[in-house]
Amino acid sequence: MNSLTPNVIIDPPTTLICKIAVVGSGPGGAITACLLAEAGENVLLIEEGSFWPLESCEPFSPAEMIQKYRHGGLTAAFGKPKIQYVEGCCVGGGSEINSALYHRTPAEILERWRRDFAVDGLTEKDLLPHFTACETAVQVCSLPGKAPIASLKLHEGATRLGWESLEVPRWFQYQAQTDGTTSPQGTRQSMTKTFIPRALAAGCQLLTNTRIHRISQQGKQWLLKGEFTGSDQPRKLIEISAENLFICCGAIQTPALLRRSGITHNIGNSLQVHPTVKIIAQFPEAVNSLDMGVPVHQVKEFSPEFSLGCSISSPPYLAVAMTDHPQYRSIIHDSWENMAVYYAMITGEGQGTVRNLPIYRDPWVQYPLTQSDLELLSKALKKLAMALFEAGATYLYPSITKTQRLMHSGKVDQISIDQIPTVLPPDRTNLMTVHLFSSCPMGENQQYCATDSFGKVHGFDHLYIADASLLCTAPGVNPQGSIMAIARRNALKFLGRL
Repeated sequence: MNSLTPNVIIDPPTTLICKIAVVGSGPGGAITACLLAEAGENVLLIEEGSFWPLESCEPFSPAEMIQKYRHGGLTAAFGKPKIQYVEGCCVGGGSEINSALYHRTPAEILERWRRDFAVDGLTEKDLLPHFTACETAVQVCSLPGKAPIASLKLHEGATRLGWESLEVPRWFQYQAQTDGTTSPQGTRQSMTKTFIPRALAAGCQLLTNTRIHRISQQGKQWLLKGEFTGSDQPRKLIEISAENLFICCGAIQTPALLRRSGITHNIGNSLQVHPTVKIIAQFPEAVNSLDMGVPVHQVKEFSPEFSLGCSISSPPYLAVAMTDHPQYRSIIHDSWENMAVYYAMITGEGQGTVRNLPIYRDPWVQYPLTQSDLELLSKALKKLAMALFEAGATYLYPSITKTQRLMHSGKVDQISIDQIPTVLPPDRTNLMTVHLFSSCPMGENQQYCATDSFGKVHGFDHLYIADASLLCTAPGVNPQGSIMAIARRNALKFLGRL
């Protein structure tokens, strides 16, 4: 980011003092910092990654993975099978790299959180003004034109089978549509497009390229110790003193920081994700293009158990998804326009842990899947195959190594679908997720919860969490709508304006 950007600290002193420190600039941290700064508070927003404009690279490109992902996206939760997960590591966090698909938290999930975790003030009515305000701020809307063909294929197959399929809205600003035969183009309304500029305009200071190693309470102040690693400046140790501290580093890094600092009660013990298995579908006709963007349809017939959808399908993503079928990778070069990546995403029963190991910089993440999880993933994968064959796919390539591609002979061929094992083999199945949460759940039930109903860490004064960690369980939908609404609610509670 341009060094002249107001309120962005380019060369920090070794000690800084602020009233409120917010660590992490993803949706939770950006909204928190913005609302507090706009209320006149002295706020310092701290981000481990760099400040890259949204337009600094092509969306979903290898360059974006290098710039904005933690470790280029090569991180995994260990278990059988391992689950590859991705984290943003840049100003704006996950909002800069995700698909921008938007859901409100389902009512039945909110009721479960209220009942099982004793969360106050979290009914649909309570959250409605926060959903509405966030949706306006990031311009949540439906596609103002034709959906991508790959997206319509999933919708077509599901509809023929009598399943509920819907277009998911996105936080997107679309260009004026002049050609009704093509998919509309536009810009994702990430945090660097919305709440970060608002925060800076309100006087919030932004310190980038700074990793906080530990926090400690010194009297009535919180002391943050970290390291600044700006590319144009020498590395330096940093100390920050703040009256109030918000940790917003995401479902992995938040519990890792707290545990490094000796804060461990119900921290990092209950990580949940949406385990996701993929299929590449090959059609006889073109369904893909270089400007296709993000498909927008999801099949919710089987929700909350599992959902089906279409993923990013650029040639590099197709190549990565085809690693389970190396004998067919050459097909992508000639046939990528006829191919797209689809997924089946479950809520699951498993719970993971986040722990720190001596010497190692990064936390150790474990996520054991249950037998029921592997059975449910198989069920979801078979339903996905049925929908894609119904939509006319000729070949399917599931993300299971040492498995033949599935072939369609003109009708939904149950024999072909039944090649998918009833229980996915843990030693040959490749899973991933982009949804992580629940590692520091909120609520008044202190048997399970790390914070109170509004994000204040139990047993500590002036220490708060405001990110995906707070979600009590897997919501079964894209979580950023939930994260944003709850962050807004909690920030207003902190300000006494709820």
